[in-house]
Amino acid sequence: MMIPAVVLAGAPNSGPLHEISPASFEALIDLCGRPLAAYVIQALLDSAVISKVVVVGPGELQKEFPAARVTIIPPQGNMIENLAAGLEAVSGAARVLVATGDIPLLTPVAVEGFLRLCARHDADVYYSVVPRDAVERAYPEVKRTYVRLKEGVFTGGNVGLVDPTVMKRALGRARDFVRLRKKPLRLALVVGPGLLLWYVLGRLSLVQAERKVARFLGVRGRVVVTPWPEIGIDVDKPSDFVLAQKILCKAAKSG
Repeated sequence: MMIPAVVLAGAPNSGPLHEISPASFEALIDLCGRPLAAYVIQALLDSAVISKVVVVGPGELQKEFPAARVTIIPPQGNMIENLAAGLEAVSGAARVLVATGDIPLLTPVAVEGFLRLCARHDADVYYSVVPRDAVERAYPEVKRTYVRLKEGVFTGGNVGLVDPTVMKRALGRARDFVRLRKKPLRLALVVGPGLLLWYVLGRLSLVQAERKVARFLGVRGRVVVTPWPEIGIDVDKPSDFVLAQKILCKAAKSG
């Protein structure tokens, strides 16, 4: 069964990537001749599991894609407000894939594989994480934020699967989770002091983290360990852009 996807591509280009490009939105930064977010949208369209894509981002992206399968809606503000707008646009869907617009290395194989892993469980919200060794084996030069848990060391993914009805109810609490997603110590403190203690002692497990975050958000949550590093590599600083440029420009020339 095919499902819709929401791509969050509304971040203004006001951070470190402004050194790379003066584009008004990060999603519009030129990457080997295409807007950065176009690679994410293309990977979703090329997969066998996505029926349509709703992009919360600049209207200029519509030039890249036929309106029949890609709908662009203007950014509403921060990431949570953009997510709310995107979920509203796919109202009625039982499940929606959510991806950020800054993971240009995403592939159809990774999209399809993530959804296969999600299908093994029953939850309202599925959150991807990628093992550190999977990232460094494929892209040894990349710099990511990692969390050490009992089962290993992981970086957060940028793809998730949600029940839109349940997720809409959890958006208020999700603000803190999104804001601190790259600051594990502060996130653990917000979710619960007990979680922070287990984390500091190096005894926090994926299951414990999963249960605490799910309880905090008021949803049935599931952490999905994915072997596809492309899900965990977002372009949010110049070194990430250089890596993506190296890989994608080479692919474009060989293609």
